Amino acid sequence: AEEKHQPLFAEMAKRPGVQYIAGGATQNSIRVAQWMLQESGATAYMGCIGQDNFGDTMKACCEKDGVKTAYMVDPNTPTGSCAVCVLGIERSLCTNLMAANNFKIDHVKQPENMELVQKAKVIYSAGFFITVSTDSMKLAAHEAAKSGAKYCLNLSAPFLMQVPPFKAFILEILPMVDFLFCNETEAATFAETEGWETTDLSFIATRLSLVPMAKGGNRIVVITQGGDPALVASRGHVTQHPIITLPKEKLVDTNGAGDAYVGGFLAALSKDLPVDECCKAGAYSASVIVQNSGCTFPASPPDYKF
Repeated sequence: AEEKHQPLFAEMAKRPGVQYIAGGATQNSIRVAQWMLQESGATAYMGCIGQDNFGDTMKACCEKDGVKTAYMVDPNTPTGSCAVCVLGIERSLCTNLMAANNFKIDHVKQPENMELVQKAKVIYSAGFFITVSTDSMKLAAHEAAKSGAKYCLNLSAPFLMQVPPFKAFILEILPMVDFLFCNETEAATFAETEGWETTDLSFIATRLSLVPMAKGGNRIVVITQGGDPALVASRGHVTQHPIITLPKEKLVDTNGAGDAYVGGFLAALSKDLPVDECCKAGAYSASVIVQNSGCTFPASPPDYKF
């Protein structure tokens, strides 16, 4: 958001029927994973909020969903927000990152937060966090290597590959990444910035999966393609995994589909299920979330059994 957009947030807050939803790419995925798992406290989330009503609302929303929150609180900066303006099924998003930009590694190092990191079976970072605290990401990845947890990263947005310092960090942390997620546009942008001169997604997925690991094991690369099957590359072999196709009239909001897919996938991964089962869980959770406004889910438990 630029200066000219700032009045939008106050104006929207005054509108009748305005909805408040705990958001952010990573938090969306964790909330969906929690909904899929249906075990209170199965997931935890760290981020930075302000000391204000939005921060209180977000914490309450997450905790109602069963997610344990370990927010860093910045008393001098407002909680980040995203204004979503809807017209029919079209929507425009305007993001005010604010406190979300101020997360520090010292917060992770607090004993109660390090305990969360060290006990986790799966640790997930969105690529967006590269613009905030790469130190925290490195710490989490190294702790995962020590504990045997799976470290997962999402490429999140093409600009992260196009800005040299951000791209350099992706290349630096990739050898620590067990599961790499991206969509077709992000995968193509990665290949372009590497000079691979191809838009063949199977080739790109394969090549990304074969970047050497720094800790043994092999990397699994998951590329989602909207309404087309997800591609999964492992040890140089690519498989296709179908999504659940819905009629157009059932689609309410496709914005959270990628985050929701990751959430379902991570839920299954935390149960040590094979990749095919993780993809089925991801396809299910994405199919539910796109039938709701924002990254929200029904109050009832998922009609899905692990």
